[in-house]
Amino acid sequence: MTSKIKLTFLGTSDAIPTASRNHTSILLTYEGENILVDCGEGTQRQFRIAELNPNKITRILISHFHGDHIFGLPGLLSTLSFSGYNKTLYIYGPKGTKEFIKEMLRLFIFQQNFKIQVEEVSGKFFENKDFYLEAESMTHGTPCNAYSFVKKEQIRIDKKKMKKSGLLEGPLVGKLKNGEDVLFNGKKFKSKDLTYREEGRKISVVLDTSLNSKIIPFVKNSNLLILESTFLENSEKGKKLAEEYKHLTAKQAGEITKKSKSKKLVITHISSRYDKNPKFLVDEAKKIFKNSELAKDFDVVEL
Repeated sequence: MTSKIKLTFLGTSDAIPTASRNHTSILLTYEGENILVDCGEGTQRQFRIAELNPNKITRILISHFHGDHIFGLPGLLSTLSFSGYNKTLYIYGPKGTKEFIKEMLRLFIFQQNFKIQVEEVSGKFFENKDFYLEAESMTHGTPCNAYSFVKKEQIRIDKKKMKKSGLLEGPLVGKLKNGEDVLFNGKKFKSKDLTYREEGRKISVVLDTSLNSKIIPFVKNSNLLILESTFLENSEKGKKLAEEYKHLTAKQAGEITKKSKSKKLVITHISSRYDKNPKFLVDEAKKIFKNSELAKDFDVVEL
């Protein structure tokens, strides 16, 4: 059975929250990993509303240090400390992350009961047998990272066929996964008959950036592309504001998705100016890339 990757949108607003949209935060869950991308103000309360356990967080990816992306971090860390969190918490971010976290912990007189490991990252920065994480710098007037989660292609054992075959679990299973045929009790078992290929999957998250030449190569062939779409380009001031504040428009998000040959676009980081009619944003993206959706707080996407 293929393992699902689950994304929960905990916050989908821009710098100013609204009654229906909290500050930016996304939780990616896969095989015991719970990776939080940004931690805007109120994120830990969003966890409670979504009936998620913050103690299960394993890693935090910080895109940059504007308040709407990190103001929730001190409160979240405090809660983890009071809740018996007993893992090493890995926090990754762009240049300056170590100094920022150090100062933040000093200012908030943090009672640290668990280990925090902070890393400033670019390129591939974490890898295990199942997936890897990579970062690319963006253009937002301050050090800023986009991130990709890449699930590796794997050979999986078909458990039903395995049970029916009578072949016992053990060292031979590893050989089957490696594509080798095996002998057991004088009988030959072919790898192709007892395994299946699980395709790789790629999820890319680009939050807060102006249009730049690094985006498309970095997100290329994403199964799911999450892009900030703060402004509506086809409006009186949208494109001008996007350029001034170094953000993307919904039209640009659609163009990036199409040119990168990604399969699905979800737009987020929605300006509060569009709170009454956010559909205009996704409609603008859809004119360029049909398979586009508008994220709302507590939306869940699985792939």
